[in-house]
Amino acid sequence: EVPQSQRADAASSLVYEANARSSNRVYGCAGTIFQLQKQLSELQSQLAAAKAKIHNMRNQQAHLAALLCMQKTESKEPTFQPTEMFVASNDIACQPYLQQGNFADASIGSLFDILWT
Repeated sequence: EVPQSQRADAASSLVYEANARSSNRVYGCAGTIFQLQKQLSELQSQLAAAKAKIHNMRNQQAHLAALLCMQKTESKEPTFQPTEMFVASNDIACQPYLQQGNFADASIGSLFDILWT
């Protein structure tokens, strides 16, 4: 016997199960649960792919900024006009990339390989 406090929940659960069974005679609620789990899995995959794209784009932006800073320090001439996306044309913005040492010894060709792979 169901306690008095849980009878309303039990009744609504029975109604839901009956409606689910009428729309899917074989699986009922289990079919709905399966579909929702499948949808959740697909959405999680899409989210992981979007996060990976964001990560790759940020890495490409960092490599491009480092390349532009390296070219600027080698030529001591402005190589591009600053935009909202890239403010690396001033020396202060270039310092983090130059201090890392990752790009100081690299050739421009190898940096382009990194950018476009």
